[in-house]
Amino acid sequence: MNNRTYFYLILILGSLTALGPFSIDMYLPGFPAIAKDLHTTASKVSLSLSGFFIGISAGQLLYGPLLDRFGRKKPLFIGLTVYILASVGCAMSTTIDMLILSRFVQAIGSCAAAVASVAMVRDLFPVKDSAKVFSLLLLVVGASPMIAPTVGGYVTAAFGWQAVFLILTGMGLAILAASVLWLPDSFKPDTTLSLKPKPIILNFISVIREPQFYTYSFTGAIAFAGLFAYVSGSPLVFMEVFHTNEKVYGWIFAFLSIGFIGSSQINTLLLRKYKSEQVINIALVCMVFISLAMLFASYNGLLTLTLIIILLFLFLCCIGLTYPNAAALSLAPFSQNAGSASALMGAIQMGMGAAISVVVSLFEEPSTFPMTFAMAGSSSLALCVFLVGRQMITQPVEVEAGADSGLIH
Repeated sequence: MNNRTYFYLILILGSLTALGPFSIDMYLPGFPAIAKDLHTTASKVSLSLSGFFIGISAGQLLYGPLLDRFGRKKPLFIGLTVYILASVGCAMSTTIDMLILSRFVQAIGSCAAAVASVAMVRDLFPVKDSAKVFSLLLLVVGASPMIAPTVGGYVTAAFGWQAVFLILTGMGLAILAASVLWLPDSFKPDTTLSLKPKPIILNFISVIREPQFYTYSFTGAIAFAGLFAYVSGSPLVFMEVFHTNEKVYGWIFAFLSIGFIGSSQINTLLLRKYKSEQVINIALVCMVFISLAMLFASYNGLLTLTLIIILLFLFLCCIGLTYPNAAALSLAPFSQNAGSASALMGAIQMGMGAAISVVVSLFEEPSTFPMTFAMAGSSSLALCVFLVGRQMITQPVEVEAGADSGLIH
């Protein structure tokens, strides 16, 4: 393909990948305003975030087989339509339960975009280039945590939290139009694939039994759960514990995202000299030490606003190095059922995120401890899974040295 086609393809795939993160990040500054309008607490509002994670986790298992059976575009179009309608439902919510339900349905729609974009990378580009493409997608996805909460803070302050969901509705419409007009057919539908529960389950089992898949998908997902703990807990920590307003919170969130995005791009340079496995090993060890330091400071009342920002920045840098490499290594062994593999990987990731965000939201009292405890626990468990799991891999499929890695979901 020529450079212009390549650019537009990366832009559309990146937009599809970014839809979910934008839907997560943009409404975070509105937590206190939503709680006030819907007569509930900020902790209860965070359950709408947990509902979103659960929806994405469940939805990806649904879309994986559909993408393999009917091709990439039809299920994608249906998912985007569901997302648009649910976004309107979020804006019209009058109770917290209605918002949680609407967010769940919104997630079911958005995950079609996430799974389709990953599968299409595997369709359109050779394995040796897949990590490089993921890294390019991250440049588009990177706009989410840098722009979304900042814009969300100003929009909420000026027009109310409902306006955020109307903006997301417009984004969904624009991405649907671009996908219909310019996204190529990248995969011939597999009419032999059964959509009955038993064959689908057996297909997922065949994927998860691959040692390289379960080692790196669980390592990446558990490590990435630390990011979900941060996303779920940060509105409470910054706006309730440290008393920042929604605009300041948006800027802090945007600044911290630089560590995550920047480190994932530095990964490009590291992979010229080191293997993905080596990068993951070092990053996980650093994550454990940083998160334990943060937990110790929280437990002893030593966390200041400046200190927690510094430690969170370093922690997110480690995630930016860990997950991209884990994602690329997870998908490397697959070609025929890449849709199912990417869906299962995403489901595991979002399932972990949903679980940890629910745990964080259970604590009603404003405190830094629940978030820091969850981050320390996830990073320690991820390191253990990595060290044990890599011993099970007898025939590794490597990402070529010199290839870049990028965030998938």
